[in-house]
Amino acid sequence: MGAYYDEIEIEDFAWDDVAQVFHYPCPCGDRFQISRQQLAAGEDVAICPSCSLVVRVVYDQVRAMCCVFGIVGGRADWGG
Repeated sequence: MGAYYDEIEIEDFAWDDVAQVFHYPCPCGDRFQISRQQLAAGEDVAICPSCSLVVRVVYDQVRAMCCVFGIVGGRADWGG
C-alpha cells in the first residue's frame, strides 16, 4: 500500500465486541477498523469507512497468533 496517514500500535486500538473489530479514532470523526481475521491473515492496514485515510497497524504477528488476540478491559491484551 502507498502512503499511510500514520502507524499505530495494535495496543492503542480498542476492541468493539459488537462489531468484532479493533478501532482507533480517525481525524474525520469516524474510526479506523481492522478485524481479528484480517490481522490473522497478515493484513496490517486499518481503513476508515468514512474517508480515504488508512493507517498501518503495528503488531507482532507471531505473538498475536500465539495469544489468539485475547481481549481484556476493552483493549488488546497480548498476554505479555
